[in-house]
Amino acid sequence: MLSVMNAFWRAAAYCLHPRVIVLSLLPVLVAGAAAFGLAWFFWEPAIDAVRLWLDGIAWLSPLTGWFNEISGGRFRSVIGPLVVVALSIPVLLIASLLLVSVFMSSAIVDLVARRRFPELARKRGGNWLGSLAGSLFHTLLALLMLVASLPLWLIPPLALVLPPLIWGWLAMRLMSYDALADHASREERVLLMHEHRLPLLAIGLITGYLGAAPSLIWATGAMALPMMPLLLPGFVWLYTLVFAFASAWFAHYALAALAELRARSFPEIVPPPAPVQPARDNLPPLPALAADPPIALPPASPANPPTSTP
Repeated sequence: MLSVMNAFWRAAAYCLHPRVIVLSLLPVLVAGAAAFGLAWFFWEPAIDAVRLWLDGIAWLSPLTGWFNEISGGRFRSVIGPLVVVALSIPVLLIASLLLVSVFMSSAIVDLVARRRFPELARKRGGNWLGSLAGSLFHTLLALLMLVASLPLWLIPPLALVLPPLIWGWLAMRLMSYDALADHASREERVLLMHEHRLPLLAIGLITGYLGAAPSLIWATGAMALPMMPLLLPGFVWLYTLVFAFASAWFAHYALAALAELRARSFPEIVPPPAPVQPARDNLPPLPALAADPPIALPPASPANPPTSTP
């Protein structure tokens, strides 16, 4: 968790980098313009279609009539925009996440690598085509999970847990791949995703809740619902900032984990220390000893002849 928090603060600082701020404008222009155009031309028809659909459900008519009576007739005017917003928010979230993954993730990862990990080798275990295929596949799975979990959203605790969990899982799958695609090999990426699945899932879950936070603006009251066509570009900008921060967060954590993995697999070879030379005493040299005089030996005596016995 210390590594997760360290990457969190570093990612928050990187969001103030001028390059990241400039890069965040492109998804806002694309998705914000598309959302504003759709809301401008199809907001009222979508609300009318939702009201007709709710009126056509026989078993909901008594319930909606009762809510309309106790609210003084305001429920019918609120339920249509509320349903349209509830259905459009997941689409905006997924669209913003995909745009950040396409336009910003590689640039953010490159920025983190050049500034913090300049010596980390690039093994290029992933490519742009793999990122696109993975993004489409996991996005389709996330949409299927969102649709399948819609009945559970009627239970208040699950409505606060399931959508951020699905968005967090999607963010983890997309941004983990983008963070490791250029620097890690395929084997290293699979190993890191397995060893660090819980921290990566925690980062994704927090990202999901941060992505759901801007949606609380329209939940503050019915006054914000008629202004949704004008607020949608602002929502897209907030979502873009959240997912840009998440991309930097995943990049810091994943690249640090990759550097640690390589250091563990290939430890640095340290040369043996040089032998220590014994210290020489700074003493004056000893005086040379005089040579001993030669010893005079006595002359050798002749050998005594043998004595004969008389």
